[in-house]
Amino acid sequence: MRVSINNEQLKEAFEHVRDDACFEESCALLDSGSLPTEMIRALALRPEILRAFGATAECVYPGGVLDRQLKEYVIVEASRANACQFCCDSHVAVMKLLNMTSDPLADVQEPEKLSDRHRLAVLYTRAATKDATRVSNELFAELGEHFSDVEIVELTFLIGYINMLNLFNNALQVTYLGEYDNLDAHPAGDDE
Repeated sequence: MRVSINNEQLKEAFEHVRDDACFEESCALLDSGSLPTEMIRALALRPEILRAFGATAECVYPGGVLDRQLKEYVIVEASRANACQFCCDSHVAVMKLLNMTSDPLADVQEPEKLSDRHRLAVLYTRAATKDATRVSNELFAELGEHFSDVEIVELTFLIGYINMLNLFNNALQVTYLGEYDNLDAHPAGDDE
């Protein structure tokens, strides 16, 4: 990672987010004597940004109206397309941890094997990530057959949000180091 944070800065940043469910895994890592992921540590350099990240997460990830597995597929697909090692590897680990699928990368590479909603979410992510101004009317019409307008807005926001985080992580050379590999799994519900 191209930036660094000391333990005092990290402790101070987490005083403001300790009760936020978005940071449950990060707090568990801190409480066990480990460090949170590099992305969370980078965000913690600006506690205001860390809090904003938590507030956004509450409304779209893992919160929101779309199911968690669909969101994970969106994140994995955008991150794969953007070559974001941190987001891709960490969310593959999350999907495995939550027993959502055994091979998330294979799933997004062959979306025709997924449910209609998951397939369309992957295809829409792929199209919007490649060139958001050229998402076909046909794809958008099919999306509208399976998603409400509210869901399409959340899905589109999530795609943009993860693309921004991919840029952030790639520019700062943030790396996933397997931090979630030893965490206890939580049940895979719709809005975890």
